[in-house]
Amino acid sequence: MDNTDKEAVVEPQPRGAIIKGNAPVDQSEAADRFIAAKRHEKSHDKRLWELRQRRDRAMHAVEEWEELRHLASTIKEHTLSHLDEYLLQFEKQALANGVHVHWAKDAEEHNRIVLEILNQHEAKSLIKSKSMLTEECGLRAFMKKAGIEVIETDLGERIQQLDNEDPSHVVVPAVHKLCEDVAEVFHKNFGSDAHNADAHYLAECQREATRPLILSADAGMTGCNYAIAETGSFVVCTNEGNADLSANLPPLHIASIGIEKVIPRFDDLAVFVRLLSRSALGTPITQYTSHFKGPRKGGEMHIILVDNGRSERLKSEIFWPSLKCIRCGACMNTCPVFRRSGGLSYGATYAGPIGLIIDPSFNLHKYRLLPFSSTLNGSCANVCPVKINIHEQIAAWRKVISEHHEMPFVKKAMMKSAGLLLSSPKLYRKALPITNSVLRHLPHFAVYNPLNTWTTGRDMPQVERQTFYQWYQENRGEKA
Repeated sequence: MDNTDKEAVVEPQPRGAIIKGNAPVDQSEAADRFIAAKRHEKSHDKRLWELRQRRDRAMHAVEEWEELRHLASTIKEHTLSHLDEYLLQFEKQALANGVHVHWAKDAEEHNRIVLEILNQHEAKSLIKSKSMLTEECGLRAFMKKAGIEVIETDLGERIQQLDNEDPSHVVVPAVHKLCEDVAEVFHKNFGSDAHNADAHYLAECQREATRPLILSADAGMTGCNYAIAETGSFVVCTNEGNADLSANLPPLHIASIGIEKVIPRFDDLAVFVRLLSRSALGTPITQYTSHFKGPRKGGEMHIILVDNGRSERLKSEIFWPSLKCIRCGACMNTCPVFRRSGGLSYGATYAGPIGLIIDPSFNLHKYRLLPFSSTLNGSCANVCPVKINIHEQIAAWRKVISEHHEMPFVKKAMMKSAGLLLSSPKLYRKALPITNSVLRHLPHFAVYNPLNTWTTGRDMPQVERQTFYQWYQENRGEKA
């Protein structure tokens, strides 16, 4: 939440373009709607850039930062290369700890297993901490149809749930909202003061309204940041302690864990804990780093290990490194496109640079336009704590999309023409002076029109009469 200009007139809250069918997501159109709400766009950009700057300060305070990144990347690469072995080791140790272990090949099977466990315990209410995996699986919607009430305990997730929106960021789910937006949401749901946009007041309203639901819940659910093969335990990192409430108050604890979350040894955990919060929020560590090894006395614990396309991605020579992701959101915070377009504009569970390489693996047709929502500037890869070559993978997806004939006709024609021009130095050098001359004499409407999206919201720079190549020849007296 951001309390910027809270006394000014509240602009309409922009909505995302979450498309439930198979129609291609138009991130550009949804981004235009977000940008049109100027205060939201300005606040969103400012808040996320602050997180990026805090990350940089935290990074510079750790002398061995690059060594940690290299070590984390190496551990992940090793684990993914032996994933079957470490998953079986984790299962064996978890079973020895008294935990029930389930395997889910996809989202449908994951949701079915959760429902079966709840039905076995006659549970009708489920409290859960923030989990991108359960968002990916569409758990809440599935449970609603089955008559199970699901209550999010993370403040940002709860705000989004009450407003019937998906999370817009993997770490700060409601970062696109102003405090006035939250005040309106809480007024509609809790009857609180619609004109009181104080962050502390709003947090207390949520606490008072949700705490009774937490205390009376039949079951609790958490996600997982790291699953440790050596011990069969798993770790959840939060700043609100809500995962501890979800895991310890109800008698039944269910943990949803993506198979890529496993790491080999307990000692490896220290590397990732030092990287995670610094990369995400610029803080040394999360407020709570909670370890779960087995059911509490008189309770029951279930772990669901979920594939949902991860094995297929692991087979890919190009895109397997995306499985190293620790969901810190650093790539989102630095991305100029994400900061100015909002996470909901991506129409997917995973937004920003990491989403551009994860989402097409789920549905190439639906997310075929997303890899083009990037400048390929490389800042995302530069801040990634596990050194994923994000911008290179985004570029690789563009090639795959073209090869699978999923590129829109106009874009394909433009890219083909540009490819022919840029692949020939002689042709390019001849075309550039002619193009510059034409641009200097074109009427305004020929440059500024709906077909030229580059000039939307920006002015064309002054066209120089001399190209750099011409200047170089003239001033250096030699041909390049």
